[in-house]
Amino acid sequence: MEIILKQDIPNLGYKNELVTVKNGYGRNYLIPAGLATIGNDANKKVRAENLKQRSHKEEKIKKEAEEMRTTLEDVKITIGAKTSSTGKIFGSVNNIQLSEALKKAGHEIDRKNILVKGDTIKMIGEYNAKIKLHKEVEFDLPFIVISE
Repeated sequence: MEIILKQDIPNLGYKNELVTVKNGYGRNYLIPAGLATIGNDANKKVRAENLKQRSHKEEKIKKEAEEMRTTLEDVKITIGAKTSSTGKIFGSVNNIQLSEALKKAGHEIDRKNILVKGDTIKMIGEYNAKIKLHKEVEFDLPFIVISE
């Protein structure tokens, strides 16, 4: 079944994208929840018109995301955590702490756009997080977890 997404859905697609899903998933979840519409000819024409109108806005947003990426590539993030004598962190470091550290550095990035590999970090050391600024602009941000 072809559907047109009304908003970004992780692991499926982006707004106004035409995707193929199983019938049950589309008819029982996506369409009733208002996340998608059926991909028939009339809706495809509306989608094409929307894409044409949004193309200029998308280029501007993408350019801003590229500029933000160049400024973030030089940022050094250090996160302090309470640790045991062996270097194991009490609790864990996740995308929330990383988002707060970026906010302190002057960069506002939503925690949902930060993906820490392995979800949580439980030892001190150097790690990478994937930052997604735009659907076409993403990069790895290195950061260091130290003992407080």
